[in-house]
Amino acid sequence: MENEVTFEELVGKTLTKIENTGTEITFTCDDGTEYKMYHDQDCCESVSVDDIVGDLEDLIGSPIINASEDSNTPAEAKDKEYDESFTWTFYNIATAKGYVTIKWYGTSNGYYSESVSFYRCGGKS
Repeated sequence: MENEVTFEELVGKTLTKIENTGTEITFTCDDGTEYKMYHDQDCCESVSVDDIVGDLEDLIGSPIINASEDSNTPAEAKDKEYDESFTWTFYNIATAKGYVTIKWYGTSNGYYSESVSFYRCGGKS
């Protein structure tokens, strides 16, 4: 069972594993909770991980002390000629071992969502 939750729910959790496919990131916690970050793609849109600043391994084995989400405004499109509508979303995560920013880029014709969803899959809240 998946429940959409805020990204800040990660604060206090200790990650044991992170998997990044480029279109989905899965976070596994030591209490058995799993979180998935992704976008349900539709026609005329594209949302994916654009860049990761920092080392995801710094997030493993140490409690998360900060988890926040930021978005563009104002910002520039990656492809000014073709991206009619776009959204940059930044997910910032910190532990005592390091700080990581996951940067997502979404683009569409303006009629579709460009946002990233964050779901808890089972486990404890």
